[in-house]
Amino acid sequence: MNHSASEFSVATGQEIAQVQAIVEALRTNVARVIVGKDEAVELLLVALLCEGHVLIEDIPGIGKTTLAKALARSLDLRFQRIQFTPDLLPSDITGTSVFNQKLTEFEYRPGPIMAQILLADEINRAGPRTQSALLEAMQEQQVTVDGVTHPLPRPFIVIATQNPIELEGTFPLPEAQIDRFLLRIALGYPEEGEEQAILHRFREADPLAELTSVVNGEVILELQRSVRRVYVHEAVEGYILRLTRATRRHPDLRLGVSPRGTLALYRTSQALAAIRGRGYVIPDDVKYLASPVLAHRLIPSSRTRLRGQTAGQILSDQIAAVPVPVEEVWSEGGVP
Repeated sequence: MNHSASEFSVATGQEIAQVQAIVEALRTNVARVIVGKDEAVELLLVALLCEGHVLIEDIPGIGKTTLAKALARSLDLRFQRIQFTPDLLPSDITGTSVFNQKLTEFEYRPGPIMAQILLADEINRAGPRTQSALLEAMQEQQVTVDGVTHPLPRPFIVIATQNPIELEGTFPLPEAQIDRFLLRIALGYPEEGEEQAILHRFREADPLAELTSVVNGEVILELQRSVRRVYVHEAVEGYILRLTRATRRHPDLRLGVSPRGTLALYRTSQALAAIRGRGYVIPDDVKYLASPVLAHRLIPSSRTRLRGQTAGQILSDQIAAVPVPVEEVWSEGGVP
């Protein structure tokens, strides 16, 4: 039986139009700095609407940090950047308690984690203990220092950049932390025309320095609430479940997608539908997002690694094998 409007409130056309308009303003603002990379920018905006964390993974010099900064400056939110290094301590991220002699008591001195947009630059340059200091903040939106819990401001999003682990001086992220990232994005090299445009754009000045905000935090929170009311047909829900559950039975995978991953695919599909002007999710939304949402959550078996097969390749085969629902109308009430 399909979900009806009486069971769940459904986003209105006006709410979807608002999401589209603000996302387009953000996209245009980011494009003043970033050349090309439309798919990466769209995925970053999907994560913003889901208040989810993003791992941008690629070689140095591709523009990972510039993309993260361009989005942060487009938002009127508190922004902090942490440069991860081998000697970085957990307290350098979360803050510490300092004894106040005047008040004769300990007081909390916040670390850079007390931000709304946190850029964790080259996160795999620090050791696992320091990387894990982000875990509670990323999942619970709070930090605990000396037994006292401090809530983080909302919205709170971590944008982490990472260089491939085969480069010297890097540490692989703990599996539990990788699962906390809503999306993993790779930028890749620009096309020749795009690279020439980069030369021209940055020839006289850095356009990032002139970027201004186009939306504030209250509006972002409102958009996030609207996105969660995007309608998901029961057949599309079933498709999401079949995709994720199939990974748990795959013989070449040691670890499949967790329920957190299933929920991530569901919510990102809602956000993508809203960005593209729909109040309902279609199977193409799910297929488009399956790789960036799910691939980093899969752990191949040792035998699979020896064969040189990656989690991304296995997932692509699964996406091709799982039947797509044939229903033609996905909107609530059957209205396209």
